[in-house]
Amino acid sequence: MRAPRTQKTLQVGILAPMPSELRPLVRAASLQPARLGGGRIYRGRVGRANLVATTTGIGTRAAAQAAERLLDAEHVDRVIVVGIAGAVGPGVAIGDLVVPEWVIDGASGETYPPAPLADLQGRGLLETSDEFVAEPERVARLVARGVIAVDMETASVAAVCVRRNCPWSVVRAISDRAGELPGDILSLVKPDGSPDLRAAARYLLTHPARLPALLTLARDSNRAARAAAATAVRACAAL
Repeated sequence: MRAPRTQKTLQVGILAPMPSELRPLVRAASLQPARLGGGRIYRGRVGRANLVATTTGIGTRAAAQAAERLLDAEHVDRVIVVGIAGAVGPGVAIGDLVVPEWVIDGASGETYPPAPLADLQGRGLLETSDEFVAEPERVARLVARGVIAVDMETASVAAVCVRRNCPWSVVRAISDRAGELPGDILSLVKPDGSPDLRAAARYLLTHPARLPALLTLARDSNRAARAAAATAVRACAAL
């Protein structure tokens, strides 16, 4: 009798920009805390995939550095970016998943095709930029180019992975609509993506009328982060 064929274990690195985007994934995959160099990571297994997950911080530079650190420290068969994104145009709604066909670097114009991920069907374009999209004119230009969502990290991770010959994918979910939030909203979080409570208190003292919008953003961001995490974990289980 022939022995059953054993499946190869895959090493999957998961990068989430902010702690609030990583926590739902840690819970969904029952990951456990560990250390990688001087940073904190989480490890676990889903299906035949060994997962190592960590945060990048906000923005293109932080994302590229985090991807480099991960690939320097670990043998990874695939990298997956998981988190939230801003909607562009009428084709996506709050809570919708975004698994793009292409990712665009808004600064350089470089485009990157993600590797297929399980049975998730790619659609639309995701643009990455350090600029917070708030102006209606810019939103209109993005819509005209076929962009359906924006973020601040994915293209930088893609560039590192392409240079280092590592397949990469992305699963995002919509937390807000580009152009509907004030540009100074980023002042309420620290560079690592954790909330800056003092800054938030000062902000609300000078902008009390924005409290309902901030509460809505917090609710929708948590909902989107959970959706992206659950989808990424299911996809990893199917690899």
